[in-house]
Amino acid sequence: MRVVFMGTPDIAATCLKKILADGFEVVGVYTQPDRPKGRGMKLVASPVKEIAVNAGIPVFQPETFREEESVETLRALKPDVCAVVAYGRILPQKVLDVPTRGCINIHASLLPKYRGSAPYQWAVLNGEKETGVTAMYLCREMDAGDIIDISKTPIGENETAGELLDRLAVLGADLLSKTLTRFAEGPVQGMPQDASGVSFAPMLDKSMSPIDFTKTAQQVHDHVRGLHPWPVATMVLDGKTFKVHATRIAEGSGKPGEILGLTKTGLKIACGEGAVEIISLQAEGGKRMAAPDYFRGHPLKA
Repeated sequence: MRVVFMGTPDIAATCLKKILADGFEVVGVYTQPDRPKGRGMKLVASPVKEIAVNAGIPVFQPETFREEESVETLRALKPDVCAVVAYGRILPQKVLDVPTRGCINIHASLLPKYRGSAPYQWAVLNGEKETGVTAMYLCREMDAGDIIDISKTPIGENETAGELLDRLAVLGADLLSKTLTRFAEGPVQGMPQDASGVSFAPMLDKSMSPIDFTKTAQQVHDHVRGLHPWPVATMVLDGKTFKVHATRIAEGSGKPGEILGLTKTGLKIACGEGAVEIISLQAEGGKRMAAPDYFRGHPLKA
């Protein structure tokens, strides 16, 4: 069975590694064009490209599939299946029609919940206790294709979105390998998504960073976890903006935003209901530090 893989970031790289290790015939890899990165703005290859090059697999990096030449290049690979994981492009119908068995996608949520570009982050932001990965057929509408299989996992009470993604990458890789094995054995039937359960997970941006301490302690804690490692939650203290990397729900009450005290483990702040402890933070221009360590050198004003 001839497989074309399409993906770009680390979660996709984990999936590509898995199916290569499991012996699937990957005849081509599509990934985003190299992008400038760092202070020198040097062009950097995607994690998926690095793996493909090291494995000797042909790599293709079209900006779009608008040109017929790009589609013909894909047709020439004669794929039975296209496996797509966080490719970063919406595939037009003429691309979806190329593989004889269809295009399948690994999506980091329990569809139909959290369609969109930031599914696992919104699961944490919304305080979900469980999430997972879904194997689905791709169709013209975003993340709306028939479901092939689902793998679930609990979300830890202090787990950040970044930590969750690391686990979902492994879960997704296993599910992709399992799904491709089913395709190698014969036709695979999908199940239509329940339209009544659809929700969306739009892209995150820095405007979401400021913490609203009028919310409950649980909501503040989920906000910090869901925005880590990017764009990272922020708060203003003594006129300075701090990135907040880690919190913990704590006992205590007061006016929202009121400082309740500095403990051995963090800075306790009142919320609309309950309190949180700021465990780790970062001052503007500084490095990430444990809150008690920072405030020993920078005493709080009244």
